[in-house]
Amino acid sequence: MAEAEVPKSQRNAEDSQRSAEDTQKGTPAQRRLSMQRSARIRELEAEMERYRQASEDALQQLDWCIGYLHGAGQTGIARSLSRNRTYIRTHLMGRAEQPVPSQLTDER
Repeated sequence: MAEAEVPKSQRNAEDSQRSAEDTQKGTPAQRRLSMQRSARIRELEAEMERYRQASEDALQQLDWCIGYLHGAGQTGIARSLSRNRTYIRTHLMGRAEQPVPSQLTDER
């Protein structure tokens, strides 16, 4: 039987603990290097979170635009943007597809 995938939050906690243990071992130079690496990892994780939040915000703005265009009768444009949004969400962000107003109606 295959092992279950470890949740990302648990992996991060384990990595942080391992990193803290590493900083307590070795020579002063090794400890300093390990602390620098840990600091750099925290910086990169924070940067990654900022980019993730920015992409979520951009998708929310796109959702609003799609809904507005759909309500304004521009269903063709709304449908096209909706397909782009679905592609971004599923292929680039690795998230499940979520319907938007133009996908929920039968207007053509």
